[in-house]
Amino acid sequence: MEHGILLSGADIDFMIHGVVKYSFFGHEVWITTTHVCVLIVMLLLIGFAIAANRAIAKASEVPTGFQNVVELIVEKLDGVVDGPMGKAAPKFYNYIGTIFIFILFSNISGLLGLRPPTADYGVTLPLGILTFSLIHFNKIKYQKPMTIWKDLCSPLPPWLPIWLPINIISNIAVPISLSLRLFANVLSGTVMMALIYGLLGWIATIWPAALHVYFDLFSGAIQTYVFCMLTMTYISNEIGDGTRR
Repeated sequence: MEHGILLSGADIDFMIHGVVKYSFFGHEVWITTTHVCVLIVMLLLIGFAIAANRAIAKASEVPTGFQNVVELIVEKLDGVVDGPMGKAAPKFYNYIGTIFIFILFSNISGLLGLRPPTADYGVTLPLGILTFSLIHFNKIKYQKPMTIWKDLCSPLPPWLPIWLPINIISNIAVPISLSLRLFANVLSGTVMMALIYGLLGWIATIWPAALHVYFDLFSGAIQTYVFCMLTMTYISNEIGDGTRR
């Protein structure tokens, strides 16, 4: 497949390429390989969601087959959220579950021969910004303005805001660090596999499977868990005991 959508073949590279160009209000806009790979991942997830919805709609008291798989996935995802977030967890089941599944499928899409969408900073940065927005929404919702001001001035008293600029910068750095960590780890695996296939050509047909298991599956799952765990930790810190203050 052209334009580097598929990570296989002797002429492989790990760059993002334009697939379709069109004009939008006089500006040249490209549909890139990242857009195509995101679309493929989303279609797979939507297909799975439709099948899961139908399975649950016809659910039996004793789950079997696909219903059992769906319930197991939901139970495990809810369990991941319950630990760090406590009694506030039910409010965030949907968000954490959604980004967990999307990031995981995006990370492991290399197993399908795709260029992982999360190897593009244009995908991971919006995820970081979403988390950043949710963190500060809950901060405003659950903390009093004076408490927020004290945190921004910490460790000095609120009447001496010398540390205010540093604390603001540290808050702004949250989405950048979250997105860069995910982006860099996935991109490094993509680059490594692209170099192996590009340098070895047809020789690299069987043995790199072990590397795919590590870079795409193991590392992809770890990075998904880290992103979601940090998201839950940041939000939990702002919520506290889950009651308005």
